[in-house]
Amino acid sequence: MAGLELDGSNPDVGLLYDINGLAKAAPTWFDRVMEFVGEYGIMFGLVLVGLWCWWSMRKRGTVEDAVTAAAAIVWAPLAAALAILVNIPIRGFVKRPRPFNDHEGLEVLIHGKTDFSFVSDHSTLAMGIAVGIFVANRKFGFVAIGLALFAGFSRVYMGVHYPTDVIGGFALGTAVALLLAPLAMALLTPLMAAIARSPRVGWVVRSKNADVAYADGQRGGARGIPEPRPGYRRGDPGEKDLAA
Repeated sequence: MAGLELDGSNPDVGLLYDINGLAKAAPTWFDRVMEFVGEYGIMFGLVLVGLWCWWSMRKRGTVEDAVTAAAAIVWAPLAAALAILVNIPIRGFVKRPRPFNDHEGLEVLIHGKTDFSFVSDHSTLAMGIAVGIFVANRKFGFVAIGLALFAGFSRVYMGVHYPTDVIGGFALGTAVALLLAPLAMALLTPLMAAIARSPRVGWVVRSKNADVAYADGQRGGARGIPEPRPGYRRGDPGEKDLAA
């Protein structure tokens, strides 16, 4: 699109040269580190944060908290994958060339990129995972969002994306992860609750420390996952009238 064909007087291109200029001034070994971190390392770091969040949340005192957190953790990679799928037609419609194809003098750390530039897949994927983790737990979510922001910076540093490519990726990943979270949680929470009740694979959702709360829930305790009472029929004597 014509609006995205930028020249050197545009702030987007100016910021591209400023950030990518850091790569020119940096020693070669540092550029190699940034190349690895920007291409693979940050994604690996986000996976570790997600696993750390899962491990921490499953050890919490109530099964209900563990089930909700597990559902959110599962949603994180699903949201990121869905955002990438949404980006496919966006890239095909915008058809923005990579910055090194239109602008000279860039220090390109990764060669062989032949696809379109807008929106950045790495930024979309990273922010989709990060916001999904944030839905599960704010503390871990802030760490993940920090990693996602650095992922976007690294794409411009390496000369393979414009800053607006990165911003678009952040917006896309966030939108998919947040807007579809209510539906995803409504579908995934019952699944995680069923797994939590399994004697074989329940450990995936809840730790042994949560077994007491889980047992309470099996008996109808408020802290666990409520189960219908055997033989329950609406209108039985003793049923509370919620409208009263």
